[in-house]
Amino acid sequence: MIKHIVYLALGSNLGEKEWNIREAVRLIGTEVGQVLRSSSLHVTEPWGFCSENTFVNAAVCCTTLLTPQQVLERTEAIERRMGRTQKSVDGGYHDRIIDIDILLYDDLHLSTPQLTLPHPRMYQREFVMAPLREIMIQ
Repeated sequence: MIKHIVYLALGSNLGEKEWNIREAVRLIGTEVGQVLRSSSLHVTEPWGFCSENTFVNAAVCCTTLLTPQQVLERTEAIERRMGRTQKSVDGGYHDRIIDIDILLYDDLHLSTPQLTLPHPRMYQREFVMAPLREIMIQ
């Protein structure tokens, strides 16, 4: 079986934000694959919407035997398990307990109605790129 390298971005701006990130990383390790590296936690302002709540952001690198679609299904299940009730649609962002985005899956380029890889807006978001730079494999 082939192990794939997946990079994920995590963000939280509700509740115990640091705990939310750590719990999501733990669940990724059990549901998606072995977490090889985790970035430090970054406190950032909301992006794309107004909120009084700052974000805590991080990135992880893991190995997985799952397909990109399966990774998406598992990360969305983790979000729901942790209490996320709605996803952002067409730029309609909102406060959230946890957000997990797939940034990179090997060197795959993919565009489906459910998933685009690499993540199409990651380069516009320093709150994604700063943690990602910390953990990139050279």
